[in-house]
Amino acid sequence: ISVLFLTLLLLFLALFPGAFDCCTKISDEIPKGILRRVERFEIQKADGLCHLEAVILHIKGKKFCVNPWNRRVKKMMKKMKHKIHRSKSHIRKQRRTRMTKEKEQKQ
Repeated sequence: ISVLFLTLLLLFLALFPGAFDCCTKISDEIPKGILRRVERFEIQKADGLCHLEAVILHIKGKKFCVNPWNRRVKKMMKKMKHKIHRSKSHIRKQRRTRMTKEKEQKQ
């Protein structure tokens, strides 16, 4: 019986590798210092394997599960999305400028 249980458990883990990565508890309060150091974030939906809506903050290899309705968290997410968008357009602009200069030098 134990061999069958172990086999089923391993099969479950192979089919659903993220099953145990769900946030099971969330913090309502999050210190400003932690929010300033967030490298990236993920949004966990309350569907499928995870039964709790949360924002997962990644800071130096650690994960913090926080309330997605927290005002500070929403503000941080908005800033990060804006920062990512700006940096990508800035890179494109730099490349375009460099290509234009190279064309001018050839002529």
